[in-house]
Amino acid sequence: MKSRTQSTRYLGLVFIMIGGNFVLQDKTAKSPVLAPSKMVRMGVVDERFQSFNVEMVEVTGGRFWRPYDSNRTADKGANPAKQEGSTPTGLDPNLFQYRSPIDLSNSRLRKLAAALGPSYMRVSGTWANTTYFQTSPGPEPGQAPTGFNGVLTEAQWKGVVDFSRAVDARLVTSFATGLGTRNNAGEWTPKQAGEFLSYTKSIGGDIAAAEFMNEPTIAGMGGAPKGYDAGAFGRDVAAFRKFIRESSPKTLFLGPGSVGEGLFALSSAPGMLPSADLLRATGPVFDAFSYHLYAAVSKRCAGMGETMQTSEADALSPEWLSRSEKISEFYAGLRDKFEAGKDLWITETADAACGGNPWGSTYLDTFRYLAQHASLAQRDVKVIMHNTLAASAYGLLDEKSFEPRPNYWAALLWKKLMGRGVLKPEIETGPNFYVYAHCLQDRPGGVAVLILNADRKNAFVMTSLSEAERYTLTAKQLEGTTVELNGLPLRLTDTDDLPKMRGIPVPAGRFSFAPLSITFLTISSADNNSCR
Repeated sequence: MKSRTQSTRYLGLVFIMIGGNFVLQDKTAKSPVLAPSKMVRMGVVDERFQSFNVEMVEVTGGRFWRPYDSNRTADKGANPAKQEGSTPTGLDPNLFQYRSPIDLSNSRLRKLAAALGPSYMRVSGTWANTTYFQTSPGPEPGQAPTGFNGVLTEAQWKGVVDFSRAVDARLVTSFATGLGTRNNAGEWTPKQAGEFLSYTKSIGGDIAAAEFMNEPTIAGMGGAPKGYDAGAFGRDVAAFRKFIRESSPKTLFLGPGSVGEGLFALSSAPGMLPSADLLRATGPVFDAFSYHLYAAVSKRCAGMGETMQTSEADALSPEWLSRSEKISEFYAGLRDKFEAGKDLWITETADAACGGNPWGSTYLDTFRYLAQHASLAQRDVKVIMHNTLAASAYGLLDEKSFEPRPNYWAALLWKKLMGRGVLKPEIETGPNFYVYAHCLQDRPGGVAVLILNADRKNAFVMTSLSEAERYTLTAKQLEGTTVELNGLPLRLTDTDDLPKMRGIPVPAGRFSFAPLSITFLTISSADNNSCR
């Protein structure tokens, strides 16, 4: 395959053609200056910083968010027992559709997940709160026991453990906390959790980290008893902490795992349990402070109010791209007050809650994906688990074909280029231009710079003092699912192998970044002392 990269010189200027667009470089013109050798370190992220979720309901099969292009006839032929009783409390059942269990043995899925490793794989979600673990081998019962809405078999969980090993993704989960796990006094008991952990150990599995309950701020939606409050959560957490310390002492205890605060009025909605109240009730008990980050709810949940929505037109706006930072600032403040010194983990995030918006699967959302990871790395977030790997509109992969979506290609470039050390780029930018920097992956002293030009019309120009390799993502259709790297479409090969993702060598000088482009610059010769 021929490269579509060309260069030419005219009056001392260097023009490099990338994907049919000329990029100007001029060593003499004035522009903001990038000095990679002088960047100072701001922090360090976990080696598994970029991670993903597989929802528990994907593993068991059940009713998950209905695709935008489907209708109710898709439920025909599904197990009737799996179509009833599995809708989160308070939500319209018509928002959901039955799906068969995900095939975690699929070779394409494994190959693509492994390419993002090492990572964490979180198996949880709202449905996990009311999922029964069937300890006896054999066929799955036709009906979940009283107090539960779904069933996880030993074979299904073994499939999860095998997958996590194959792709180098350490397991993170939460536990069943609904009515079926409680005694007559409404207190949580560890019987189910103990059987689940014992089986995991028996097949050589390991739970790296766990939350007690998925999203306790909206506990009622997740199947908690009627009248459940912060005091009950504090009591349950005390019991769970004792259990997990005795049963799996190396498992990190994450919490509180909250959602829905820091930006919206959801924090004052009926039944909402504010995180501050939950944290007062538990005391400082968590090994790391976890929360979920959704800056909007999808069109499916428009009934929650207009203020909680966003639109395609706003998806590149500074207001939208800064929402993640505002939410993170809120939770970091709670961490500092109640769990000072603990690491920040985001255990669930995507473009929008309720299965993601239609454009979550397109190039348009890639700006949000990368801006979120880069800006929150600067804010001392150690781990971010994207929701999901391969389900609904926000999946990194298409849920039927497991074909990569634009966010997957962005994630793959991040994995390839962005190391653990977070640097301060110290360069002037405009309202629609964003510059971030990390130490270069696997290259001591090297620097990787991420430049997002979210402006629809204007180029962003800067001067680099060092030669570099350039990886530029663009798309012919902003709301399309095909993305190009340096002008060439990114696609799997006929044998499901990933394409070679090579950069274009560029000399030091003045770089122009086209509107609606995403560029990684790698500077191997930066000789940055913070990256040694």
